[in-house]
Amino acid sequence: MSFLIPVTRLRETPSLIAFHHPSPSYKFHVLIVPKRQVDSLANLDPSDTAFLTDLYATAQSLVNEFHLNAYRLIVNGGEYQDFPHLHFHLISD
Repeated sequence: MSFLIPVTRLRETPSLIAFHHPSPSYKFHVLIVPKRQVDSLANLDPSDTAFLTDLYATAQSLVNEFHLNAYRLIVNGGEYQDFPHLHFHLISD
């Protein structure tokens, strides 16, 4: 399955893209998605330090830019994962 959703990129690095969730469940709801296909967190290579570094740097910069005083970085897996591509939710109320 492949489809495209037009989004405004908040961040883009060689390994990931971050954008506002197209159907947000929270006041602030951003998706952080690796550019290469990774089905789930269980399939992420722990030695992929470029992606992990970009993930944390991106989350930190978005927290700072949007002045989030309370936030969560969430990853769903298994039956909780609605879409078969690893993605992280940065959320705040």
